[in-house]
Amino acid sequence: MNVHATSSAVGVVMKAKTVTRADLTDALHLNVGLTRQDCAHLVERTLDLIAEAMEKGQSVKLSGFGVFQVRAKRERMGRNPKTGTPAAIAPRRVIGFRASQVLKARIEQAGAD
Repeated sequence: MNVHATSSAVGVVMKAKTVTRADLTDALHLNVGLTRQDCAHLVERTLDLIAEAMEKGQSVKLSGFGVFQVRAKRERMGRNPKTGTPAAIAPRRVIGFRASQVLKARIEQAGAD
């Protein structure tokens, strides 16, 4: 990613098609001024805390952003798409994300620009 020193770290991150951990680290470094190593540690620890909470089945609510939650899916019957034969799909836990109204409004506004 081509990083230019700007006052808006968000502008730096948004230049990439996919935002990576390195992009988040660079944006944090430019915005906060900590060392890149400290910023990388903060990004990693934040993601670890979110993952640990979800492993325990807890929801993670980030006000103004959204809610990550673990949902339990029950066993159900499906079918093999190649052969068409019925197959049981085992119960499992899946991750869901529900965006906040604030984030939805920002996305909508960005699409209008």
